[in-house]
Amino acid sequence: MKDNSKKRHIAKTITWRLVGTIDTIILSWIVSGNPFTGLKIGFSEVATKMILYYIHERLWFKVRFKNSNKRHLLKSVTWRILGTLDTMLLAWLITGNPLTGLKIGLLELVTKMALYFLHEKVWHKVRYGLENTDNFLENGTKHS
Repeated sequence: MKDNSKKRHIAKTITWRLVGTIDTIILSWIVSGNPFTGLKIGFSEVATKMILYYIHERLWFKVRFKNSNKRHLLKSVTWRILGTLDTMLLAWLITGNPLTGLKIGLLELVTKMALYFLHEKVWHKVRYGLENTDNFLENGTKHS
């Protein structure tokens, strides 16, 4: 049977990036006071975050973890660490101010953890990319 999990992870990457970019733009605008700075930071991270997220998804797909709530929480934490470091670095480079990058990163710890957890819960109910596969579902149970 064909493994469609890569299609699933690409779809999850795209949907999360839409949510994440909108959040970054808004937070960056609030912190910097400049909507164009928010747009620059938000759009600059699209490529880096999509690559990082896809790799993160592929690694977590290989992890067998029976408790879905703990799994979602651990995935949220590991992704947020990686994502926050990326945002802080990009914001620092774009604004020239490491404090701006730090402020945006700290705000994202709150907003993006909640948004990512909700994103994972929604995708946990979606079967796209899990059809016709002998791989385990992301909650660690066998697909029938």
